[in-house]
Amino acid sequence: MSSVLIIDDHPIVLQAWRRMLQDAGVSDIFDARDVASGYRLFLRRRPELVIVDLSMQGRGLGGLPLIKRMRAHDPRTRILVFSMHSDPMIAARALEAGANGYVLKDAAPDELVKAFEKVRSGAPYLSGDMAMQVAMVRTGLHRDRLADLTPRELETLTLLAQGKPYGQIADELGVSYKTVVNMSSQLKQKLDARNLPDLIRLAVQLLSATPA
Repeated sequence: MSSVLIIDDHPIVLQAWRRMLQDAGVSDIFDARDVASGYRLFLRRRPELVIVDLSMQGRGLGGLPLIKRMRAHDPRTRILVFSMHSDPMIAARALEAGANGYVLKDAAPDELVKAFEKVRSGAPYLSGDMAMQVAMVRTGLHRDRLADLTPRELETLTLLAQGKPYGQIADELGVSYKTVVNMSSQLKQKLDARNLPDLIRLAVQLLSATPA
């Protein structure tokens, strides 16, 4: 393989992948730090393999539509997702969008090499634990975490994902501040969130991963 494109907004990640790819004998390595420039480079350079993050510059899971566009443009392109998201639902959506492999950012260096080599050879790659969880998602055994929410809870979660404070959420929903506080507590329990920041993080992940 002679050409690889890396799309990630973290300079250290780009540098680490560049070193590893050079050690693997890749001659042409290109990189981009956002979705738009990444797609332009993809069209211009026609890389054989793309390593892409899903979340860049606070734009939710913007890597998913990018994967779809690249796959639609050239079905032969091999795509490896390198992501911080360990939720199997998100991994399943990345594979459905057209990714060939999915590896987590906290994976050991030898696993990153293994993931790259597998996708490079044309084989799919998922770590053992992730593979089983994704299989459960795809067979419907992993319940949609949003399915048990009431319409009002879903509205509240959506506003939390947009970064709105309790007071503003209460105004928009036409309820009391206390009602929003109570609803947030219920959401934490249903989604197994430890605290409000964790709930907001989950809200962004789950709602960004939900198709329109």
